[in-house]
Amino acid sequence: MILTVNIGNTNTTLGLYKDKELVADWRITTDKLKTSDEYGLLLLNLFAHRRLDPRQVKAIVISSVVPPVIGVWERMCEQYFGIEPMMVGPGIKTGLSIKTENPKEVGADRIVNAVAGLGKYGAPVIVIDLGTATTFDVVSRQGEYIGGAIAPGVAISADALVQRTAQLPRVELVRPRQVIGKNTISSMQAGVMYGAIGQMTEIVRRIKEELGSDAFVVATGGLAPVICPGSCEINKIDPFLTLEGLRIIYERNR
Repeated sequence: MILTVNIGNTNTTLGLYKDKELVADWRITTDKLKTSDEYGLLLLNLFAHRRLDPRQVKAIVISSVVPPVIGVWERMCEQYFGIEPMMVGPGIKTGLSIKTENPKEVGADRIVNAVAGLGKYGAPVIVIDLGTATTFDVVSRQGEYIGGAIAPGVAISADALVQRTAQLPRVELVRPRQVIGKNTISSMQAGVMYGAIGQMTEIVRRIKEELGSDAFVVATGGLAPVICPGSCEINKIDPFLTLEGLRIIYERNR
């Protein structure tokens, strides 16, 4: 089996694949202070809870946008699984031609998402990842990664609203039934959530305009199921897109 790991700024998602089938998935907090032993014991407990045997893991592939934890995860993989993990980065075969000014500065997670979007849905494709940041990644009709956009994540926007005002409380990130809020909580939820929907819809519209054609739009990330149903631009919500991209990249480098 293959263990895929996507280390984000807020959460780390993991997927266990048997051939091409996702047999288990987990979401844990990304903690820069955790040691390799703490992560190792956490993963062993997750496996045990699902009655899975960690000895069946034959390969581990990791993408990370948090440099301080990369070494910790590498040591954990070697100590607890006896495996040297494959790290997504320069030198890894992705099968994707990157046509940006500086390909090396494109985040590993964005490349992985583009690989999965192209592999599963064809070209042109727009991948939206609603994580700590909201990213928009574009693969052209020629199958080339041509760039995208990065916006503040929904949770970051909501936190900033609370931190920079004196009387606004922290609210749950759910989509209210109407935009016209009848109290402070529903008003904040309407502004944050429908604002995110409007931002996403407009950016996608402008990307398609610059492409000069329509494109398949797929959304992933923790908040995708909450926000994306409100936009007419989204063709598919795929919560495991990044994990699938990691599996595809592993297969191309095996």
